[in-house]
Amino acid sequence: MSARRIPAGIWVLGFVSMLMDISSEMIHGLLPMFMMTTLGASALLVGLLEGLAESTALIVKVFSGVLSDAIGRRKPLAVFGYGLGAATKPLFAIATGPALVFTARLLDRVGKGVRGAPRDALVADLAPAELRGAAFGLRQSLDTVGAFLGPFLAVALMLLTADDFRVVFWVAVIPAVLAVALLVMGVREPVTATGVPRINPLARANLQRLSPALRQVVMLGAVVSLARFSEAFLVLRAQSTGIAMAFVPLVMVGMNIVYAACAYPFGKWSDRMSSRSLLAGSLVFLIVADVVLALARGPLWIAGGVLFWGLHMAMSQGLLARMVADHAPADLRGTAFGVFNLACGIALLLASVLAGFLWEAYGPAATFWIGAALATLALALTLRREAVISVA
Repeated sequence: MSARRIPAGIWVLGFVSMLMDISSEMIHGLLPMFMMTTLGASALLVGLLEGLAESTALIVKVFSGVLSDAIGRRKPLAVFGYGLGAATKPLFAIATGPALVFTARLLDRVGKGVRGAPRDALVADLAPAELRGAAFGLRQSLDTVGAFLGPFLAVALMLLTADDFRVVFWVAVIPAVLAVALLVMGVREPVTATGVPRINPLARANLQRLSPALRQVVMLGAVVSLARFSEAFLVLRAQSTGIAMAFVPLVMVGMNIVYAACAYPFGKWSDRMSSRSLLAGSLVFLIVADVVLALARGPLWIAGGVLFWGLHMAMSQGLLARMVADHAPADLRGTAFGVFNLACGIALLLASVLAGFLWEAYGPAATFWIGAALATLALALTLRREAVISVA
């Protein structure tokens, strides 16, 4: 019943995310192999790029979140961010060396960063408080539908074109353009987002309104991000076990099917259950995923690892977003999401660079064993933070 009560604008935002993710994942599911087989890049370089790209997206969110609070508008920044993401897609298709791929990937993630915090704040503005977890779960679920459709389409096109990466990258431009058009025409900001007076979110008095509880949520998000490096290493791990190149993107399809199917139910449960229990459970799934992938000897092992990875993502991502929204003042939600994503971005950069180094120096298994150790540390810290995350 709660899905029917979720405002139409949140559904539209979910479909916008879905289309952009179809485009992005058609490219990103193939990019590590494209870089290593076509452009001659190393695993360390791939890890550095993925860490810089994803952390750039998260770090930029702090500025776009602050700006959205300062101007009292969310949608213009979201449109700009999605538009920038769409504009970068052709660059992957024409790249002849790592430099242009770096440029395109970083600009694409800047676009993601610009749109991320205003979009999340817009979801919080649109959603009734009692349905906030369900709203974030629904948007994340639709987003993740795109995340598994993208690699699936990439596999089909790779088979049809005899592994022609560039054809796949050109086709990926289409859903990106459609996402921008749908956002422009289909989302209207609520009065509560457009009618508030302008403030300076960085003024000392406003920063002091960001509660100690929110700061603890930010710390937890950073620790979880440190334990979970870039998903590019799932793709490389599958390839390292001998799976044919054209079928490697199915790893992301499988992971994102689980993610999409479970994000909304877990989001609904987060409105009723202990946040601490859900976050701890997600980290248990991440530990299991890392152990299985460290031991992986073939496709069944990879399938098991990505299943648990997907469960971790579904259980943790909407939950953390809801926790930020719950502990942030309404007129500072953009800033709060920005600060949260800044901390997560720095942690993700460190994690991905470490993963690339371990892969080059000690092999794939070492990367995932260290991931399991970091996830165990995150679990221990989660269980200690009862004051914040024991609330339903």
